[in-house]
Amino acid sequence: MLSHVIDLLADPVDGTALSGVDDYARLTSASGHSYDVAKQGYVTLAGGAGLKHQGDSAEMVQARETFLSLGHFAPFVEAVSAAAADALDAAGVPEDHDPAILEVGAGTGYYLAHTLDVVQEARGVGLDISTAAARRLAKAHPRLGAVVADIWDGLPLLDDTIDVISVIFAPRNPAEFARVLRADGQVITLTPAPGHLDELREPLGIIGVEANKLERMIDQAEGHLRVLGEPESLEFTMTLDRSAIAAQVGMSPSARHIEDLSEKLERLPETMTVTARAHLTRLGRV
Repeated sequence: MLSHVIDLLADPVDGTALSGVDDYARLTSASGHSYDVAKQGYVTLAGGAGLKHQGDSAEMVQARETFLSLGHFAPFVEAVSAAAADALDAAGVPEDHDPAILEVGAGTGYYLAHTLDVVQEARGVGLDISTAAARRLAKAHPRLGAVVADIWDGLPLLDDTIDVISVIFAPRNPAEFARVLRADGQVITLTPAPGHLDELREPLGIIGVEANKLERMIDQAEGHLRVLGEPESLEFTMTLDRSAIAAQVGMSPSARHIEDLSEKLERLPETMTVTARAHLTRLGRV
């Protein structure tokens, strides 16, 4: 609910604080800007030019919901939630402070909702550029506020307000992360590692993971964020049937590039063992 996180949000035009009016039907700033809250419960916070980039389609969002609900990525979900809890413990958050967790590229809210269940005193901001995702995100957890925004235009959040930022297979804006992160806060990233879903690469033609993805992410953060400890390698196998494989591909960027996907899926075995690989990295402010 937006009322739980209103003290964190900022006007995307001038960065001033927002407040809820008309029982949170609108959010307004002292400078006079007003943002309508959609009937589904999310708010779009974009500057005067509006959103410039395209988010996941309704079909991609449905595929994501289908795949994640099957629990195949449970080890990723548990690792991110545990890292968030550890980050809050390390920061020594005062008992009278309700910690704030931001997930960038939150999608349907599957990861963030799990983290909020683990860290029961926390509240969450789920941010995504897709309105189709935001409709589900707004209902993912009672302590979660859903925001549609483009991270490349800046985060519609006040300075020094966020205790943990999680980014799971999503774009990053290190300068903005450092701005909104509290002094002892952490950014927790989950990035695909080489070999992720490799068993599907040849039969389906899905996009591969670049060899230096982790190093490039760390380089891009230089001057804003520093790596805390060694990145953690996560690897596990999944037994996927054709429908699960179709959902996994449908939720990814590969969905836009594969031709004759249904025919390629029909040529697969009834089930396949597929390996998931990723790096979990913790970063703090410089």
